[in-house]
Amino acid sequence: MQPDDQSFIHWFRNSAPYINAFRGRVFVISFGAEAIDGPEFPHLVHDLALLSSLGVRLVLAYGARARIERELQQRGIRSRYHKGLRITDHQALQCVKLAVGDLRLDIEALLSMGLPNSPMAGAGIRIVSGNFITARPLGIEEGVDYCHTGELRRIDAAAVTAQLDDGNIVLLPPLGYSSTGELFNLSAEQVACRAAQALGADKLIYLLEAPGLEDAGGRLIRELTACEAEQHLAGGEQIPAGVAAPLANAVAACRNGVRRVHLIDGRRDGALLQELFTRDGSGTLLTLERFEGIRSATIEDVGGILELITPLEQAGMLVRRSRDRLEVEIEQFCVIERDGAIIACAALYPFPAERAAELAALAVHPDYRGEERGTRLLEFMERRAAGMGAEQLFVLTTHTTHWFREHGFQEGEIENLPMKRQELYNYQRNSKVLVKRLDG
Repeated sequence: MQPDDQSFIHWFRNSAPYINAFRGRVFVISFGAEAIDGPEFPHLVHDLALLSSLGVRLVLAYGARARIERELQQRGIRSRYHKGLRITDHQALQCVKLAVGDLRLDIEALLSMGLPNSPMAGAGIRIVSGNFITARPLGIEEGVDYCHTGELRRIDAAAVTAQLDDGNIVLLPPLGYSSTGELFNLSAEQVACRAAQALGADKLIYLLEAPGLEDAGGRLIRELTACEAEQHLAGGEQIPAGVAAPLANAVAACRNGVRRVHLIDGRRDGALLQELFTRDGSGTLLTLERFEGIRSATIEDVGGILELITPLEQAGMLVRRSRDRLEVEIEQFCVIERDGAIIACAALYPFPAERAAELAALAVHPDYRGEERGTRLLEFMERRAAGMGAEQLFVLTTHTTHWFREHGFQEGEIENLPMKRQELYNYQRNSKVLVKRLDG
């Protein structure tokens, strides 16, 4: 078997839980005219067709700013903005209608492909658009009349859901309609946000002209909470406009029931699939609370813990534990879970009479080492031990003496162990005894 074949098989097997989890779920995906006009958009359409074939219920909210600008320039009309919002007068509205209509036709045409030997062969996708959005005029602010720029009032969630139930992909343009028959230009980011909220979407995905949210050093921020995102928005950082608007709407979505919002690079081929079907994704994940956390283990975690510690047991780094023993001792374990997978674990065995506790079976998955997870887990277990009344924490190790010493442990003697633990000491393993005083 070739390395590429092994890589594909590994990826395909690991994607199975996501395929099962996504079936029947609603994903709202937002992208702008830049993505539609870009060279990778046909590949994105193929990926959307793939998601649809896997049972994902898709709502696509598209923007038109770049096309609107082009229409205005061709007519010699100057674009006017106030506080980042387009002033849509009558002339601009005509350009909005042309741009939005052209984009809709382009999207529908690509999603209608069905040529043999193409990724769309036999897809048979139906795409539906309509007057699903009710809007009202934004009005006059600081003496500036926004004219036909509007504010979204309501998404007809029942009508959209009916189309999804029929197996259709729903296309939402950046337009809304009033009860008086007027048409209003809307923010595509807001349309996507409000649609995700109204539909109870499992995911809201923004395809950006950027890798995601980056820190001051230009490094991609892989995940953050809604509170952390608000701090970025309020902190005076130079967040590009093409990222700031989706980020602000992502926060609103999280605070109104959308579990996960993804900011990913719409320019990169395959970024959507990588974000959805790999554990670490490709962009920035926004959640209301931490996506990855430490918790007490349950009996359902036994399989994941065994998968994590078995290679270390085989290498002689950990003492072997049978499934039966692990099931009996599962209450002593804590784990770090990431998107349903156990990526780190540790156990704590108290010795109340000696006011001591043993740390054991500390393990981190190879893909997640070097990112301070072991340190976080150790600190968590230290706090747990102190909460049990322990004044010292000890560990027996054959391979990681240096790491524990870096984290405040001192070398000790077998005689420093509680008597019951001395009786169980395995002289053939000849483990080092390391001890750390706890602050309580």
